[in-house]
Amino acid sequence: MSKSRLYLLIIFLLLIGAFFFFDLQQVLSLDNLKLQQKTMISYRNNHPMLATSVYALIYIAVTSLSLPGATILTLAGGAIFGLLWGTLIVSFASSIGATLAFLAARFLFRDAVSARFGHLFNELDTGIARDGAFYLFSLRLVPLIPFFVINLIMGLTALKTHTFYWVSQAGMLAGTLVYVNAGTQLAKIDSVSGILSPLLVGSFALLGIFPFIAKKIVEYFPHTR
Repeated sequence: MSKSRLYLLIIFLLLIGAFFFFDLQQVLSLDNLKLQQKTMISYRNNHPMLATSVYALIYIAVTSLSLPGATILTLAGGAIFGLLWGTLIVSFASSIGATLAFLAARFLFRDAVSARFGHLFNELDTGIARDGAFYLFSLRLVPLIPFFVINLIMGLTALKTHTFYWVSQAGMLAGTLVYVNAGTQLAKIDSVSGILSPLLVGSFALLGIFPFIAKKIVEYFPHTR
């Protein structure tokens, strides 16, 4: 591993270690969000630009380091900024953070994984090159798959960065809207797990496989002429 990669890895590990050492996950909890909501809304009213910037930077930092808390931060977006602005801010902050995590995984681990798994890794790259956008969009629509896992795995492939960004932003929009909207009704939420109903999860899964169905239909018709 080169010195630049080693230094970046050390910085990442130190930041992640600090997050858990100072028990910052307790700050990013549903109970604390409810407790601090009025204070944060008041601060947003008095300092709208600063509040937006700080919130977006925290969101980007948490997602880029693949730390727990993105769901609570998304709820906070709705609770503090409302549905429209909360969705807009979260959409860009989550996509930027995800892309940074994607690039970190690529910069730190891609060569090592490629050297270790060789043939299997080349097959994955071929599949991603062919169906990357469809595949990523489908994964983003299924809430059961942790987003940070998708960021790291995709970073190990040859998927282009700009494709990863715009497909991620489009694919995460539906889920973002659901959680931000839930955040606007924060007082009614008892647990994060109760936000997504089985019907909603099933609907997202169907949306996830739709791009592949559409692609197969498009591929089929030229052969029927």
